[in-house]
Amino acid sequence: MATTSPHLNWLIIRNNNAYLLKKRDVKKPFSTEPSNLTNVSCYRYSGLVHKKTLGIVPAADKKGFTVVMKKGKYAQRPAKNTVKVTMKAGPRRSLKKLRNLLIGNKYRKDLTQAALRRASAVLRSQKLPQIKKTKSA
Repeated sequence: MATTSPHLNWLIIRNNNAYLLKKRDVKKPFSTEPSNLTNVSCYRYSGLVHKKTLGIVPAADKKGFTVVMKKGKYAQRPAKNTVKVTMKAGPRRSLKKLRNLLIGNKYRKDLTQAALRRASAVLRSQKLPQIKKTKSA
């Protein structure tokens, strides 16, 4: 079965899709796609048009994050299409493991830095706020 090119798919869905979030006085519309790392509606980060995509979501138990990768090899088989890897071995080690996973598998080099930023933001959001102690005199 022949598939269409990602560029053609992007030209079709770039102005109208269910995940598009347009606001007044914002030049670039936002996107709420599950595999969009930056939440900006552009071809590079779109999770709808590419065969290989990458998504980072918080882990189910709110400790760490889960990497959701879409494999290009199984584009026509949705059950085998996605791979989920949960990382919760501490922030520094998890980010290092994520970098090694992406670079070692040669998985979309253009998404590596955005993925690290997204994972770091997820980990930062899970951190408990520190309560400042006040001196009582």
